Amino acid sequence: MKHVVKILTLVVAVSAFWVALLQTSVIPPSHTWLLPIYFIVSLGCYGLLMVGVGVMCFPICPEEALLLQQDIKEAKEYLKGRGIDVGSDF
Repeated sequence: MKHVVKILTLVVAVSAFWVALLQTSVIPPSHTWLLPIYFIVSLGCYGLLMVGVGVMCFPICPEEALLLQQDIKEAKEYLKGRGIDVGSDF
């Protein structure tokens, strides 16, 4: 929910800035109409950056990986005991 509020605040701030630029005519109208496109592209770049940072900082839990491997082994043994083919062991 915090991210939604942050993004909506950013959208409102950029929209207010854009409307102010349209009314004051500081920037020529031909350039002012491109600002929403720049904003959408910037928001997309921000999203990609956040995904990249999330992937780089993804926590590695070796203990959990071992527990997961044990659970998989137990599940395969259980299914083999019931006569279900679970594939080869790699």
